[in-house]
Amino acid sequence: MSGRTPKHVAVLMGGRSAEREVSLSSGRGCAAALRAAGYRVSEIDAGDDLVERLHAVAPDVVFNGLHGRWGEDGCVQGLLDWLRLPYTHSGVLASATAMDKTRAKAVFRAVGLPVVESRIVPKAAAMAAHVLPPPYVVKPNAEGSSVGIYIVREGANTPPRLADTMPAEVMVESYAPGRELTCTVLGAPGTERALAITDIHFEGDYDYAAKYEVGGSSHTIPADLPAEITAACHDYAVRAHRALGCRSISRSDLRWDERRGLDGLILLETNTQPGMTPTSHAPEQAAHCGISFAALCAELVEDASCDR
Repeated sequence: MSGRTPKHVAVLMGGRSAEREVSLSSGRGCAAALRAAGYRVSEIDAGDDLVERLHAVAPDVVFNGLHGRWGEDGCVQGLLDWLRLPYTHSGVLASATAMDKTRAKAVFRAVGLPVVESRIVPKAAAMAAHVLPPPYVVKPNAEGSSVGIYIVREGANTPPRLADTMPAEVMVESYAPGRELTCTVLGAPGTERALAITDIHFEGDYDYAAKYEVGGSSHTIPADLPAEITAACHDYAVRAHRALGCRSISRSDLRWDERRGLDGLILLETNTQPGMTPTSHAPEQAAHCGISFAALCAELVEDASCDR
C-alpha cells in the first residue's frame, strides 16, 4: 500500500452472543494481520454503543469479526447497510438465511444438495419423547460453533434433558454418521473457488471444546479422500455458497459415511462467518493453498461492500 493512504479498517469483535470469546480471538488475530498487510486498524468490541463507536472511528471499511447472533444473522449487516459502510463477508439475506438452519436446508434441497431430515419442535416436546428415531441431534436452530448440541445415541431409552439456556423451539435432525469434513469457499461473486478439504479428528463429540480448545481436535489437510468425494465436497461447498448468495468467504461442513460412497456424503451447514482463530479451518486451508493469513484478511477487505 506504499504511495497511497492506507484504508482505515474497523474490526468488529466480541459482541453479545454465546460465541463472544471466539469472536474476540478471531477479531484480534484479524486486526493484527491487517496491520501487517499495511492497513490502519481500529478494534471495536461491539456493544450497545456500536453506532456511536463507528461514527467516532469513521472507517473506510468494516471487517466483521463477529460470530453468532447479531453478528452473523443479518443484524449487524443491516446496520452497516443503513450506515453506508462497506463490510466484509456476506450481506443481510445470505447471513440471515445461513444462520437459520431450517431455511438454509430448504435452499439446499431446492438446488439438489443432500441434507438430513429435520424438524423444529418446542423444547418441551423434545424432552418429552423421541421426536425422531435415535440416533438424532438436538440443537438451536440459529447458533453456531456447536453451541448447545445434544446427541441422542442409538438405543437411548429417553430423550435428552435440555439446559435452561436452550431456546423455546429447537431443531431435531437425524444423525449423520461418518467423517467430519469442512471446505472453505473464497472469492468475489463469479470467481468463487473451493480451497482445500480438512478431515477433522476428535475423541467423543465434535463440540465447542473440540473446536476451540488446544488439543481438542486434530486436522488432516488435504483430507485423504477418493477423487470422487473430493470433487463432490468442492462442488457442494461452491453450490451452497452460491445458493445462499454468500459473498467473499464461507465454510461448509459435511459428513461422509465411507460405507455408502457418494450417497454417504451429506451437507450439514454453511457458515458465512468462518472462524479466524489460531485453530480455525479457513485460514489453515488458505495457507495450504499459498494464501497467507494477512493476504486472506486483505482479500476480504478489498471485496467489502454494502447493499449486496
